[in-house]
Formats: sequence, structure tokens, C-alpha cells
Amino acid sequence: MSLGHGDLRELYQEVIFDHNRSPRNYHEMADANRVADGHNPLCGDQLTLYVRLVDGVVADASFVGHGCAISTASASLMTEAVKGKTVEEVEALFRDFHALLTGEAPEGRDFGKLEVLAGVREFPVRVKCATLAWHTLHNALTGEAAPAKTE
Repeated sequence: MSLGHGDLRELYQEVIFDHNRSPRNYHEMADANRVADGHNPLCGDQLTLYVRLVDGVVADASFVGHGCAISTASASLMTEAVKGKTVEEVEALFRDFHALLTGEAPEGRDFGKLEVLAGVREFPVRVKCATLAWHTLHNALTGEAAPAKTE
């Protein structure tokens, strides 16, 4: 099924609004063994990301915080997308996702629901909103103590 430009924009808006209104995995995680904070000063987005890593695999991921619709939706979609993936798979997905948002998407990569965030590339200033959760996840997985910032 091929979506036209208008259909894709409508789907993009619908998914963003849905995940902003009802974010998935929005809760603190008591048994997390990785935690990181992220902040986007431009938009005021702030989040804390929780990850339970078991044998190099993301067994669970959640977040709390506040931010714009794109930031919240991206964090929600991300926590769904990374569960069950190895750290290496998550890092590769982050690199490819960032490339998708900056217009250099790798050929043949299936992004699943994350694909709807590709619409952000039409608004370059909002790419930072969409990638904040991912930078924060990277810090959680690598043990970086400083908060992730998009500036």
C-alpha cells in the first residue's frame, strides 16, 4: 500500500496525537538498572528514561516527564520499539532513525511505527524534539551520567 503525501501527513498527525494523549510505557520503573535524564532547552522537553537490561537485551523501557507532542510521542514509540532488542540493535536503530529524520534514511530499513516520525524532517527545528528520548536512551545504555541535551 502506497500512501500519498496528504495521507502520510494525516497518519503522522494522528499517531503523534495518539501517543501524546496516551503515551505508552509512561511510568517510573522500580526495577530499572539503567536510568538517564534528557533535556531539550529549546522546547522545554524534559524526561527521565528507565531501562531494564538483561543479558544485553532491553527487557523493558519506560519514561516520565513533560514535553511537546513530538517529544512525548517519540519517547512513547521508542519505548515500544526497543523492547526485546539487543543494545547493538538499539544503537543501530538510533543511528538509522536519526538518518531518517535528517533525510538520509538507509535503504530497505523497516522502521515500523517509527516511520510516522519521518514527517518531522519537514521541520528541522523539531528533529531535536523527536530525538531527545533516543539520545537519553543512548546515555542510559552507555552509562553516561550527564543529562542528554539536544543543544
